Amino acid sequence: MKQGLLFPDLEKEKRLYPRAVNVASVPQRSPFRYPGGKTWFVPTFRRWMRSMQSKPSVLVEPFAGGGIISLTALFENLVERAVMVERDEEVAAIWQAVVNGHANWLARRVLEFNLTRDNVIRELSKRYKDCKAVAFQTLLKNRTLHGGILAEGSGFLKHGENGKGISSRWYPKTLARRFENLSSVAPRIEFICGDGFQVLHKYARRQDVVYFIDPPYTAGGKRAGQRLYKYHQVDHERLFGICERLKGDFLMTYDLAEEVKQLARAHSFEMKPIAMTNTHNAEMTELIVGRDLSWMTDAPTIREKRAAYRTRAKKIRARSDKEK
Repeated sequence: MKQGLLFPDLEKEKRLYPRAVNVASVPQRSPFRYPGGKTWFVPTFRRWMRSMQSKPSVLVEPFAGGGIISLTALFENLVERAVMVERDEEVAAIWQAVVNGHANWLARRVLEFNLTRDNVIRELSKRYKDCKAVAFQTLLKNRTLHGGILAEGSGFLKHGENGKGISSRWYPKTLARRFENLSSVAPRIEFICGDGFQVLHKYARRQDVVYFIDPPYTAGGKRAGQRLYKYHQVDHERLFGICERLKGDFLMTYDLAEEVKQLARAHSFEMKPIAMTNTHNAEMTELIVGRDLSWMTDAPTIREKRAAYRTRAKKIRARSDKEK
């Protein structure tokens, strides 16, 4: 007898959760064209923040990347302060330049630069120690390389949008305006170029802190993270263990992979599917993981009853109580 699907609604044409968000309807805050960016997640993030009984003081984003979630939280006053963490030194250069007061310098540099293939190659061949100059180089790479991918092996856009080649993602006035706007929230950003795990540990005991966690998608042997990011190796089991000890609330976004579902079940977390559109405009389903996703009323919960799973800490406490 053929075994029935546990969640047949995810396989049928008739869906029980909303279609992907049109990212054009979301304010574009980040200067990055970031692979794996979370602009599409912004409306869901807003709902999560507004479902809370009290306004959190701090948002920690341990895998910041393009930073759209932290920037949304700051521009829309959903938190007082954001802690953004990123290991990639090139990506970090842009955020460091912004928090160090160089956002307006970057805006002017963007407007002044004459974008041609030769000029880009010439600029990228230079070796700078100055953070803001490295930040501009990173921006050039991000806006002229295929898919915005900064990892080794990425090449220049060939055809791009409407055959414009490397200039198809270079919008000087728009980018300059984004940097100018960033200067207004820069004082509320703490940026750390380092290990997101350490930062999670640092804030773990604070109840007024919330966390948006979007690690490279490498769980279950997925290759997307390896291809897109310089630092793609993540101990996913350790990450789930840290999240279990956080006093504040958190959300994680992941691939819809069986390994992720097993980790969520082992830690008694809830999971819900969410639709998103990739860079090729194909609709895909990702996974939201958290302690309590009841505020996501338009999506089915993907897990068995909480009682079916007991975390290691709960098992230890139960054994201790029994021995007493």
